[in-house]
Amino acid sequence: MSDTTLDKETITPIKVEGVDQEPTESNRRLFSGKVGLAMAAYSAIYALFHMVALNGISISSLTGITIPLLPSFPMETWNFRIVHVAGALGLGFLLFSGRSFGDDGMKSSMPLNAAAIILGLLALFSLGMAFSFQIEISNGAMWNGIDPRIKFNETWLFGAPLIAATFGGIALSWADKRARGAISPIDVTLAICGVAVAVYLITIFGTQMRNATGTPFAPIGMSLAAVAGTALILEMTRRVAGLALVIIAGIFLAYVFTGQYMPGVLNSPAITWQRFFSQVYTDAGILGPTTAVSSTYIILFIIFAGFLQASKVGDYFVNFAFASAGRARGGPAKVAIFASGLMGMINGTSAGNVVATGSLTIPLMKRVGYSSKVSGAVEAAASTGGQIMPPIMGAGAFIMAEVTGIAYQDIAIAAIIPAVLFYVSVYFMVDFEAAKLGMRGMKKEELPIFGELVKQVYLFIPIIILIVALFMGYSVIRAGTLATAAAAMVSWLTPNRMGLRSIIKAFELSGLMSIQIIAVCACAGIIVGVISLTGVGARFSNLLLGLAETSQLLAMFFAMCIAILLGMGMPTTAAYAVAASVVAPGLVELGIPLLTAHFFVFYFAVVSAITPPVALASYAAAGISGANPMATSVTSFRIGISAFIVPFMFFYNSALLMDGTNMEILRAFITAVIGVYLLSAGVQGWFLERKAVWFSRAILIAAAFFLIEGGLRTDLIGGGLAALVFFIQRVIKPKEGAVPAIRGAD
Repeated sequence: MSDTTLDKETITPIKVEGVDQEPTESNRRLFSGKVGLAMAAYSAIYALFHMVALNGISISSLTGITIPLLPSFPMETWNFRIVHVAGALGLGFLLFSGRSFGDDGMKSSMPLNAAAIILGLLALFSLGMAFSFQIEISNGAMWNGIDPRIKFNETWLFGAPLIAATFGGIALSWADKRARGAISPIDVTLAICGVAVAVYLITIFGTQMRNATGTPFAPIGMSLAAVAGTALILEMTRRVAGLALVIIAGIFLAYVFTGQYMPGVLNSPAITWQRFFSQVYTDAGILGPTTAVSSTYIILFIIFAGFLQASKVGDYFVNFAFASAGRARGGPAKVAIFASGLMGMINGTSAGNVVATGSLTIPLMKRVGYSSKVSGAVEAAASTGGQIMPPIMGAGAFIMAEVTGIAYQDIAIAAIIPAVLFYVSVYFMVDFEAAKLGMRGMKKEELPIFGELVKQVYLFIPIIILIVALFMGYSVIRAGTLATAAAAMVSWLTPNRMGLRSIIKAFELSGLMSIQIIAVCACAGIIVGVISLTGVGARFSNLLLGLAETSQLLAMFFAMCIAILLGMGMPTTAAYAVAASVVAPGLVELGIPLLTAHFFVFYFAVVSAITPPVALASYAAAGISGANPMATSVTSFRIGISAFIVPFMFFYNSALLMDGTNMEILRAFITAVIGVYLLSAGVQGWFLERKAVWFSRAILIAAAFFLIEGGLRTDLIGGGLAALVFFIQRVIKPKEGAVPAIRGAD
């Protein structure tokens, strides 16, 4: 029996389970007993806090009882974002170690424990001083950055202990070898430092000193708190998202203080550390657009995803994909497109979605005849495409709405045709690959029973409610809340009914899933703050304008390269946030419409996940498939090639973004779909069920470009070229066109 054919006696139907389970990272602590319950409660309360705050629910208004320690809603914007970041930092430091765990944990040495205790006391002292400042101000003390007593207290009684505890704790955490199920006092210290930063900033931002940020009159404690907060964010990002974003943020931070020595477009004015750090922890940096989105839309949809996971709806999505597409030629690859697109839209991270769905789809693709390299590449491309799939777009649409001021509904509508073109292209790519290899789909006996799954189609109701509510004009927060409630209610029609325990579990999962994206968005905020304060974004815009005088296409190509470079190794949300600050303003200066410019950089920020040499999604897929990571990334780049071409067409044909008359949009859509079909045929070398010779492939690719462009004249040229290849394939029939023997299941 070959690896692609199965004996009927051995066939067992596939039943997907566990897609909704979060993978356990190598540095995540696994607590049990009372400590585990406490951490679960922290995680659940953190997520519930956001749901309550975003919907303006006040405990006192519901119960008639005023509880002093509970915040009132709605909270002041900056305070809410500070609590949002601090809560994620505290949860993250308690759950994620500074180093990966081995097979056996070891107790830390006595000197390390002694140092941890000293640093913990310093952190507690700093926190106590922050509370004392709050008491002084509430009693009428006038706070400023000039009073010698205040300056001394902020520098030596608050700032110095905080800085020592923060940097000392970070350094010691790298050497901490505590067991996986043990609490680390070093990381408890770092969590306390995060609270101290939050308490101080909330206290000071509640005074007139809020207006002094970025000036010589800002209290020194503000800069010291921001230094500690920035270091904590960078360390948390390293723990949950790797070094790539941290290195990029470090380069930008170094640029703040070295830009004055750099030549040409990179030269920036001299900036003191006090001025920079007094401003970076405001809405011009860390508390700016990235954290604004993570504290509202992103956390809300993470909670939605948590409810879908707790109710096992994700398993149903993948089973439905298998039943719908499993029997098609190269079935598991098409299942990967369907399932990964749907899950990736909600998931928000390309690499995370690869791990969630690829663990099932990649082995099945290999089973029916795809190579390890192609199997991983298909999953990587499909998971990455989920970030451009409306209505959620992996949270990208919400960041774009925040940055541009364009209504979310307009962004979601504009994203429809590009997303369809991407998935149509990927579908044809895998279909032609299956045709070249002579594969068929999986056997009926191997797949879930479609009729049974159709009876459960009501499990799509939460997604439908979300879409309908958004386009009925409900706010994103209200629509997301309704969809979350619907997920819990729909579960009562399944064996996985969500009771109180399941709802608490859903909030716990949500808190856990939110840590990475919140840290990443805060870290991206540091970069945005650097760009804002140094003015490098404006100078980059001038550089693009200079290039455009030579060639506008050259300027756009350069912008593409910068967007991909900035996005390499970074999650989508951070990649887009940075590119939107650096690249998009320059494109707008070229005369490109605001929405088109931001879609342009958003697409390339997304596809950086499958662009060699640093392709996170491709590397994650290669880890599952066992293929060479670089070869997988090159193949995923080829499979997702349309995503690198379509953005250039936005500029030449705005109808692809739903900007035009109905007939213009319809014609652009039809011709673009034909264009990506021809593009896939040319790249794969397969047309009309025959292999295409090299010159036919070149003609097909040229025809695709003409058709995707969308003008009447170019459509006619593209159609003529396609007809030429049709004539070659059907009449001339080159020898390379032989059809391979059929492989795979019947």
